[in-house]
Amino acid sequence: MRLLAAAPPPNDPPGPLVVFLNHAAWWDPLVCLLLRREFFRGRAAYAPIEAAALARYRFLGKLGFFAVETGTRRGAAQFLKTSGAILEEEKTALFLTPQAKFADVRAPLVFAPGIDHLAARAPDAVFLPLAIEYSFWEERKPEVLLAFGEALPASGGESLAARLADVQAALAEAAARRQPNEWKVLRRSRSGVNLPYDLWRGLRARLRGEAFRADHGQL
Repeated sequence: MRLLAAAPPPNDPPGPLVVFLNHAAWWDPLVCLLLRREFFRGRAAYAPIEAAALARYRFLGKLGFFAVETGTRRGAAQFLKTSGAILEEEKTALFLTPQAKFADVRAPLVFAPGIDHLAARAPDAVFLPLAIEYSFWEERKPEVLLAFGEALPASGGESLAARLADVQAALAEAAARRQPNEWKVLRRSRSGVNLPYDLWRGLRARLRGEAFRADHGQL
């Protein structure tokens, strides 16, 4: 998991916080949980999730996820009521995917209206754009690539979708360059092909008196 070094989150701002991101994959909420531990540890974190999904994965309720019905007026009202109550508390963080569905990172950003209504109801909140994408580089597992934008006041009247689109564009350019020195590594998993084959490669290198690195970039 890599964070673009030129696009870190700001120092934790005062007041309630809304982190809004494009919805690239199923892993997005779990990535947000890791980011909360990394950068917003002093905040209670929450995120909406489709009611049927929460019924299937009940453990997510213990992690701060709350159920909403998607595509209905009742669900929209439920989202605004619950989110508004969360943002009445200063040390809270609400993570939102305002596209309300999975979408390719190259698709134009189209937000559901809920986030704009929420901004009107929570004037003290700070809105922080976060771009995310998953890309295969040199290893068998994908890279989780992240970039934050500038924090925005709820009352600023700016287009949240436009600001997130700008952050996505910067992230895409950096992802295409594939320069490791442009990134801060937040989490790292095992490199290589698989454990048995890498053990054999390591043993062979040792017998030859060679250094061994499992990373494909070291070939």
